[in-house]
Amino acid sequence: MNTITPLPIKGSWLISTEKFSDSRGMFREWLPNSACKEIFGKSLEVAQANFSVSKKGTLRGIHYSLAPEGQAKLVTCLTGKIFDVVVDLRSNSETFGKWHGVILSAENPQSLYVGPGLGHAFLAMEDNSGVAYLLSSAYNKEMEHGINPMDTEIGIAWPELEFLLSDKDAEAPLLKDARLQ
Repeated sequence: MNTITPLPIKGSWLISTEKFSDSRGMFREWLPNSACKEIFGKSLEVAQANFSVSKKGTLRGIHYSLAPEGQAKLVTCLTGKIFDVVVDLRSNSETFGKWHGVILSAENPQSLYVGPGLGHAFLAMEDNSGVAYLLSSAYNKEMEHGINPMDTEIGIAWPELEFLLSDKDAEAPLLKDARLQ
């Protein structure tokens, strides 16, 4: 049975699907389009699929897109474990600048839906944490932006690990200086 739980940041949901295990291994539905249709009124149209593998402590994000058509993401951890975070970047939202985090893992059959206008980041809590992203719009370098994941105004309570950040993420602007619209 699929369940979709709205998160405190409007436009984000935690999607839980059934996991079936036997002596051969495990099977789970990853993209329950029937559930997406029920909640969003339409299927998640996938324009691009990405996959990353990260070492323990790797912190990716806060990333967002200003694509005119918007960009939604369905994030699933296929190997390892991550602390996955959604940040409200919609300046007209009552939860602007707020964040919510969930733990996703290969053992836990859940995915995080991140709607348009929201930022996304994650911290790999184990080596070889593999994360798959289904995107509703394709990557466009001019439309892709970031906010420093250590911004104290947002105040994400990251698990205590030694962080590995890309130069791009470490040098990303603070929320107050970011281009949001």
